[in-house]
Amino acid sequence: MKNIVRNTLILSLTLISLLTINAQKRNMENTALLIIDVQNDYFKGGAMTLSGAEEAAKKAQQVLEFFRKNNLPVVHIKHLATNEGATFFLPDTKGAEINSLVAPKNEEKIIIKHYPNSFRETDLLEYLQSKGIKNLVITGMMTDVCVESTTRAAFDFGFNNLIIGDATATRDRDLNGKVVKAEEVQRSFLAGISALGGLYAKIANARDFIK
Repeated sequence: MKNIVRNTLILSLTLISLLTINAQKRNMENTALLIIDVQNDYFKGGAMTLSGAEEAAKKAQQVLEFFRKNNLPVVHIKHLATNEGATFFLPDTKGAEINSLVAPKNEEKIIIKHYPNSFRETDLLEYLQSKGIKNLVITGMMTDVCVESTTRAAFDFGFNNLIIGDATATRDRDLNGKVVKAEEVQRSFLAGISALGGLYAKIANARDFIK
C-alpha cells in the first residue's frame, strides 16, 4: 500500500512538473532573447569600462541559460566600430569579442552591427520575422545607448519588449560639466523607457523573470 501511495505521489509530482514546464513554454512562445554588446571592452581593463559590467553579464548569463534550457531563440548582438575616431570595439581586437560569460553557441544567431540601433543596416528584423518572433527579452550594454535605441526601434516594428534591468549596465556621464553617476543614468533610462505603463518596454530583474 505504501509503495502504491509513494508511486502515485511521484507520478503526480512528475505530471505537475511537466504541466508547469509546458505552461512556461507556452507563455514564452514567439519570444527571443537579445544580448546586446556584452563585449570585452566594457569589462575591467577594457577600452570603455562600464560600472557593474560583470554583475550585469552574470545576470544576462542566467537568462541565457534559461533560454537554452527551454530551447528558445537567442540572438547575440556584436558591435564593430567602423566610424572614424572609434576607440573601442575595433575590428579584430580582443576587446570587440563577446565576453565569455555569454559566449554564443554554434547554433545561436550572431548579428554584427555598426550603429547603436541593432536593427539599422542589419538582418535582425528579417531574422526575427522569419522565426515568427513577436516578443523580445532584452539584455546588454550600454543601457542608455544601444539597449535603449534597439528597444525603441523594436517597439516601432511592433515587438513587445521586456528589459531585464539588472542584466544591463552603463557608465558615468557628463552633463554641462557635472558628473551623472552610472546608477542614476541606469535608473532614469529604465524608468523613462518603461513609462506610460511600459509603452516601449516592461522592466524585470533576472531572478523574477526566471521564476
